[in-house]
Amino acid sequence: MRTAEERREMRTKELVIMALFVGIGAALHTLIPGIGAGGMKPDFSLLMMFLAIILFPDKKNVILLGLATGIISGLTTGVPGGFFPNIIDKFISAFAFYGLFLLVKKNRSIISNAVLTAIGTIISGTIFLASAFLIIGLDGAFMLMFTSIVLPTALLNTIAIIIVYPIVAKIMERSKMTFA
Repeated sequence: MRTAEERREMRTKELVIMALFVGIGAALHTLIPGIGAGGMKPDFSLLMMFLAIILFPDKKNVILLGLATGIISGLTTGVPGGFFPNIIDKFISAFAFYGLFLLVKKNRSIISNAVLTAIGTIISGTIFLASAFLIIGLDGAFMLMFTSIVLPTALLNTIAIIIVYPIVAKIMERSKMTFA
């Protein structure tokens, strides 16, 4: 049984790690060049958000991660007018991913994390494109953008989670950070 002080310390460590993930995601989101129509870019900040949800699955964390990732992605987007679509997308996607994560929590593996990341990325891309079309009238055909940006990003995020998750999990284990 942990004392109140130990719980606060653990919560502080979780918040710091989640902030680092959001920051790494922001750096990747900023550095990756835009592709396709409107300068859209693969969204690796999404990958970091999913990784943080896997490691720290809690509703409060999901709210923080969804909002922080959405705002920072919105500020670094290459899509003119993409600020609000990013906030909408990340917030909804964070909870969709969290819900799916809870469904498979007992049977979790690197494969389930990869599948969840692929599905989460597709959900995110669909929400972003739909909200961008509605809010800013995004140029281009939805299916063209979906197939040329969302699906390749889902593949890249899936490969990345397969590589990154075991490394981060091992670091967390060695540093005595507990997670689900």
